[in-house]
Amino acid sequence: GSTMKNVLAVIAGLCLTQSVTGLSFALKADTSQCLQEDVEKDVLVVGEYVISGNKPVEVTLEITDSRGHPVYRKEDADSGKFAFTSDDYDVFEICFASEAQENGQGEEVEIQLNIKLGAEARSYQELGKAEKLKPMELSLRKLEDISDAIMRSFNHLKLSEEEHRDTNEQTAERMLHFSIFSMVVLLVLAIVQIMYLKNYFQTKKLI
Repeated sequence: GSTMKNVLAVIAGLCLTQSVTGLSFALKADTSQCLQEDVEKDVLVVGEYVISGNKPVEVTLEITDSRGHPVYRKEDADSGKFAFTSDDYDVFEICFASEAQENGQGEEVEIQLNIKLGAEARSYQELGKAEKLKPMELSLRKLEDISDAIMRSFNHLKLSEEEHRDTNEQTAERMLHFSIFSMVVLLVLAIVQIMYLKNYFQTKKLI
């Protein structure tokens, strides 16, 4: 019913705060601005950017992995999208570099960037149409993907904590907070799935 849908919406909202990045900033001519994104193994990354401002400034967008290998590059960028799937856990660097053209010295451009990871990056509307899923079933599929992503992050933090147990108290604290968050989300997800199955069987008059 509506109560279950509200619960699903709240859980999804809590989880998606972990997987969506949105920001905007000004970039002056002949400067660069970079940000880093930690990505777990086998995670889909989808980004969309819009660059607005003075034409005398050209901007190059380049994404590289921790080894410096290029993942995406766009020269004279103005707007567009990028997408890739991580082969392993890695820290990706997303850099915008501006270059002043004729009469472009001292000018600046405005950059808007939105990044979605994992479950949030997938097109669940297309998935629902392809598999003919009901809205409730689609919400559960999305939550299952989110729970998988949480478990991957949990396992990575656990390994990191074990490797740096004696030297990195900050990682241990992050591990504790994330463990509590993960357990709460997974517990509520399990309860929601049970409620859904019970409702399904009652609808089918099987119980």
